[in-house]
Amino acid sequence: MMNLPRCFSNMRKKGHNEAKDEGLGSDRGNVLLLLFLYVLQGIPLGLAGSIPMILQNRHVSYKDQATFSLSFWPFSIKLLWAPLVDSLYINKMGRRKSWLVPAQYLIGFFMLLLSSVINDLLGEDSQHTPNVVFITCVFFALNFLAATQDIAVDGWALTILSRNNVGWASTCNSVGQTAGYFMGYVVFLALESKDFCINYLGQKDSLVTLPGFLYFWGIIFCITTTAVWLLKHEKDNLEVTVDDPDFGLVGTYQILGRILKLRPIQDLIIVLLTCKIGFAAADSLTGLKLIESGVPKDRLALLSIPLTPVQVLLPFYISRYTAGPKPLNPFMVGYPLRLLFGFVFAGIVWITPVFKQDDGSYPFYYYCIIVFIYLIHQVFANCMFVGVMAFFARISDSSVGGTYMTLLNTFTNLGGNWPAWIALRYVSELTWKSCSGVVNILSCNNKHNEEACESEGGVCITDIDGYYVESVILVIFGFLWMKWGLKTIKRIQNLPTSAWTVSKRNG
Repeated sequence: MMNLPRCFSNMRKKGHNEAKDEGLGSDRGNVLLLLFLYVLQGIPLGLAGSIPMILQNRHVSYKDQATFSLSFWPFSIKLLWAPLVDSLYINKMGRRKSWLVPAQYLIGFFMLLLSSVINDLLGEDSQHTPNVVFITCVFFALNFLAATQDIAVDGWALTILSRNNVGWASTCNSVGQTAGYFMGYVVFLALESKDFCINYLGQKDSLVTLPGFLYFWGIIFCITTTAVWLLKHEKDNLEVTVDDPDFGLVGTYQILGRILKLRPIQDLIIVLLTCKIGFAAADSLTGLKLIESGVPKDRLALLSIPLTPVQVLLPFYISRYTAGPKPLNPFMVGYPLRLLFGFVFAGIVWITPVFKQDDGSYPFYYYCIIVFIYLIHQVFANCMFVGVMAFFARISDSSVGGTYMTLLNTFTNLGGNWPAWIALRYVSELTWKSCSGVVNILSCNNKHNEEACESEGGVCITDIDGYYVESVILVIFGFLWMKWGLKTIKRIQNLPTSAWTVSKRNG
């Protein structure tokens, strides 16, 4: 569950443009098309978000969870191939459809193929452990294709809509991806849960299976992609607007190089790559630790339902405080408060076993406490996110706006992904387990010792949980980071707009 704020933040990466025309007119169909394409994009993202929950129930190691977390990286590194998608295309097919159609077909074929082998890969109904490396490769490929589709749809949105209605593109992105992620994550985990379907829907068994869900959406991808290919035509002139300039492949990479040479950009990139280190344990491990304590994964997924409207609507309220000359002020206010929630989440994980009832379930008021804490946490997370997005919009050179924003968003996403991988990868090394009941076996710190302890009739007991160690260390690091980070943020926020301009002298 703790991955959701990060995942929804990535989905809203382009901000919330409220400038809408009074009427859509002839653009109504185009808006619906964009909305649907973004919904499709969110499906594989949601499915990828549900896999760690499934793996945790299969008792995989946190090192394996770290391995799977790499499957989320394509959206953080898509800048590497975005210029290719923007610059190379088949004229007859269309600049955007040249990439959109193959990407969506491949997503559909991947899902159809995966539906026949996913249970074997996850080790369902068998004794072998999940093939985490292969699963990671498959979902990395799916997210790579979804990221490629995102690049194509983002570019198409600038020309498929009239200039008066182009502001609807960001709304389609936010609402569509959120809806797609919701279906691939929340809806799937709920309907796949036998317990939820029996107790709340009056069914005799779960309504969907992972193979069936993959097969269904694989068919949907293939059918709808064919319809878009045959029925929707791009503008023949492939008009280039101020918001969507075509610099060519080499020119785009040259512009990226010029942007990276700016000293303020270099300082900002360091801030973006380091500011989320303090949140890594809370964001990447808390949900998995709750499942480890016995909280059902479908319940955690359903807890995101009351969070979703808050995540969509709260940025609109916060934006009133980011509209002025100092949009990063909400970021600086929210940062230390969000850091403190690292201790709050650690406390929740620690006391969770106290709420566990005799039948293994948790009372309703426990889930109410969780939702309340997450709602408060989301306020501070959104203060940071909206402030950063507003600052990006303020400093981006309008002559290369799309490339500029893509570069900044890439480092924003990357700054959240690499600390999460570190936290997952090394939490086991920081955990100390001892063997109780067996004299000649002292520790259970590796799989061999754990199996030996259990075979001798002993029980492995966790003496020091690496999650709490990481929570304390990373939160302390976050407060130490503030001494340099907030000072740097204040300095770059006070720079004139000209300091961020890509001029010939920077070439």
